[in-house]
Amino acid sequence: MYPPEDRIGDWTDTYFKRSKAAVGQFGDVQATYAIFMRRPVIAAHRLAMEWLETVSAARNSPVAIDLCYGEGKWVGAGEPMVYVTGSFFHLLECETLLLQKLGPASVAAYNAYTMCTDLPKTAFLAMDARHCAGTEMAELMAYAASVGSARAQRKHGAVGFVGNATDATAHFFAQPRGLGTMPHALIGYAGDTVRAAEMFHEAHPDLDLTVLVDYFGREVTDSLAVCRRFPDLARAGRLAVRIDTAGGRYVEGLDPPTSYAVLERHAPDAIRGYRDETELRYLLGTGVSAAAIHHLRDRLNEAGFETVRIVASSGFNPAKCKVMAQASAPVDVIGTGSFLPDRWSETYATADVVAYDGVPRVKVGREFLLRKPPPTG
Repeated sequence: MYPPEDRIGDWTDTYFKRSKAAVGQFGDVQATYAIFMRRPVIAAHRLAMEWLETVSAARNSPVAIDLCYGEGKWVGAGEPMVYVTGSFFHLLECETLLLQKLGPASVAAYNAYTMCTDLPKTAFLAMDARHCAGTEMAELMAYAASVGSARAQRKHGAVGFVGNATDATAHFFAQPRGLGTMPHALIGYAGDTVRAAEMFHEAHPDLDLTVLVDYFGREVTDSLAVCRRFPDLARAGRLAVRIDTAGGRYVEGLDPPTSYAVLERHAPDAIRGYRDETELRYLLGTGVSAAAIHHLRDRLNEAGFETVRIVASSGFNPAKCKVMAQASAPVDVIGTGSFLPDRWSETYATADVVAYDGVPRVKVGREFLLRKPPPTG
């Protein structure tokens, strides 16, 4: 991962570089750092630690890494996640970059875990790359989704994240390449939803077909038209329709009264249990709501297309996924980049030196980071 060893000084805080110069003048020590987060997270520290080991090897300055929690483990707020011991001279300028790689990934992993846990029967596709600030962040976020997903699979039997959008990070999901079919631009290019599906299928006949159906505001009409055009794919379970309806309008055939009616039939408890306006919007508002997914499923089933899958996207963050679970929304796949941290201030990892040449010492107020003695007896 970036930066390489010879560029670290360009990207670290100046006060660390100046401290490094002072330590070089007055004598190096073995320093032990404790790294922690201020909120609960899922430990996603592997890429950060691999980067540190690579830098340490390049400098011929070994480090000892003591993981308090393995990858994918739940870590409480304020709990040391890892202790790193090595040359104070060399570790000083690594702190900033190490925290950049550890904090955001651990929060994103937590978000991915909760989403997969709330919807354990739904497959997720990581579509975060377009929301990331560059390729390094995209690598961290895809890695994070895979860590959170793996925990949900292990602890709750969830389907979890089955792939992501880009080839570069597909290996995190045990895929040889990225997954995906068509953007809205292809529908616009074709001028017709069915024609776009025909073009895509002719170009990629061996791939399962997922067709966007909201471009012209005819989610139901165009879904059924695509199903009738590709009946063999529909029967074989190789056809899916994807709704990504904009938040400014309702899915075809819905308005507030009909949305209420849909959920009253399928998930009446969800309507009676909503807590705020955001949850109500997720249930039966504009865009891709729980009512919209139930409505589309009903229309497909009535037409005999029970095996056609529904893919949903558009703002599926942890809160929206929880509401979808409460409403038993029949969504087969969710494409999302909304496991990315929403409040970036929550991603700030912190490191403190807690020992110098093995002697415990930390600033007042951070004594909770000191290593605890092993239990006796």
